[in-house]
Amino acid sequence: MKLIVGLGNPDKQYLNTFHNLGFMCVDKVAEKLGAEFKKEKFRAKLAETGSGDNKIILAKPLTYMNLSGESVKEIAAFYKVASKDILIIYDDFDLKKGFIRIRESGSAGTHNGMRNVIKELGTENFPRIRIGFKPVEPMIIPLIDYVLSGIKDEDKPLFSAATDKAALAATDFAGGADILSLVQKYNGKSNA
Repeated sequence: MKLIVGLGNPDKQYLNTFHNLGFMCVDKVAEKLGAEFKKEKFRAKLAETGSGDNKIILAKPLTYMNLSGESVKEIAAFYKVASKDILIIYDDFDLKKGFIRIRESGSAGTHNGMRNVIKELGTENFPRIRIGFKPVEPMIIPLIDYVLSGIKDEDKPLFSAATDKAALAATDFAGGADILSLVQKYNGKSNA
């Protein structure tokens, strides 16, 4: 069984923001797997496909970013998903715009949502896909305002390609691919 979680914020005003790259990606994973977000349970929107050991649960926590771990913990506990089978997809300011980075484990860095996931799960030992959005040009607004700002039209193809690539990696993970092979195959810049 696999649990794939995209981090984001549920309200409409956040739809096209950097902080919702995780939601955007997990929507693409659902499309690739033919799953639909029909359920609302454990303070998350859920989509499911497969059965038994081959069951795949996709989740978009509705707790808002900074409390994402509370929802992830509830889902993982209910379905008895081991931490190695939980994949978290999220935006990362510490990574260059348009790059994706897959890791088997690690700290939260500057990401409050991931900090909460680690706290609630009680471990850093779960795989993650980070989608970078660090701007090339110097920032003139505070980071909190930047992460919640809209993705510019000229950058949409780049982030669409990055979330496509991350979704392919997540789909491979759902199919049983090991993390090291995903690292070798997908880490780096998207092809936009």
